[in-house]
Amino acid sequence: MTSPVVIIGTGLAGYNLAREFRKLDAQTPLLLITADDGRSYSKPMLSTGFAKHKDADGLCMAEPGVMAEQLTAEIRTHTRISGIDPGHKRLWVGEEAVEYRDLVLALGAQTVQAPIVGDGGDLVFPINDLEDYARFRAAACGKRRVLILGAGLIGCEFANDMSLGDFQVDVVAPCEQVMPTLLHPAAAAAVQAGLEGLGVRFHLGPVLARLEKVGQGLAAHLSDGNVIACDLVVSAIGLRPRTDLAAAAGLQTNRGISVDRQLRTSHANIFALGDCAEVDGINLLYVMPLMSCARALAQTLAGNPTTVAYGPMPVTVKTPACPLVVSPPPHGHEGTWQVEGQGSDLKVLCFDVDGELLGYALTGTAVMDKLALNRQLPAVMA
Repeated sequence: MTSPVVIIGTGLAGYNLAREFRKLDAQTPLLLITADDGRSYSKPMLSTGFAKHKDADGLCMAEPGVMAEQLTAEIRTHTRISGIDPGHKRLWVGEEAVEYRDLVLALGAQTVQAPIVGDGGDLVFPINDLEDYARFRAAACGKRRVLILGAGLIGCEFANDMSLGDFQVDVVAPCEQVMPTLLHPAAAAAVQAGLEGLGVRFHLGPVLARLEKVGQGLAAHLSDGNVIACDLVVSAIGLRPRTDLAAAAGLQTNRGISVDRQLRTSHANIFALGDCAEVDGINLLYVMPLMSCARALAQTLAGNPTTVAYGPMPVTVKTPACPLVVSPPPHGHEGTWQVEGQGSDLKVLCFDVDGELLGYALTGTAVMDKLALNRQLPAVMA
């Protein structure tokens, strides 16, 4: 019997790869293994659920049984891999050995957890998958005051969404502006102002020093001495690619699991894609590069070795209070920034010494210029 192609992970990366592979190869056995419930959903929708009044079931697009039928695959849910044996092309599920023809790691990224001082730690919620979202929705029933830790892309998206979902939202982050690693200060100020227009209150600079239960709620003591009354805390301070399983198997890892342009790890029959993968030194935690990788890797697994390329990779941020599209300059490229427009409608452009466009941030009505600007952008990875 032919050993299967095994994909570990059933998020956007795992399921999209399986779909692309099945377009090219309907015969090779396919096994997907996941530590969660295996439901198909779009992770970006986790930060739109409250505005749309959708619970976890409402965000689910397909149950694992339906996915197994669509993909002609076996899907094992709530299953953890205890180890990988690259030399013998097998992995271990407890004491069971599972052989593979090719193995794909689509492990995603895990939330960074800050240590919480005080007795309120059990009311701090990461929202990184559908099961996390369900747990938070259950805890939030009847509650109205939410404190969000982190003012990055995810923190701002949750702030917008939960405000539209009738929550009173405070955001705490030890930075001078929102999305500090992604946005020029002018664009950041426009986004912050848009969110403040919804009633979001920002506390930029201090950190959460202590979280205490007080009656039916919480008291969040900040390092600057302020105290915020809240009911729940959402942790959105960052994501870290899941690399532990790969590292334990002796695969090369850096920020993510190191792969080449064919998404091959340091072992010939093991590949990685999505948030867990560092492709030729680049780790992008966004949907567009993930889809490019899924299409390329499906070709490789089907016997047509294909090199992945990244064109311009703009990111649409889900902050409708101030629409935002951003395409950061490629890593290692320095440029000069130019700000056009006023109020919430800004075109913030980065040019190199020759006047060529390197990147941009567009806010408000300026997002309509994205298609024209995208044609001027350099490829992220040609």
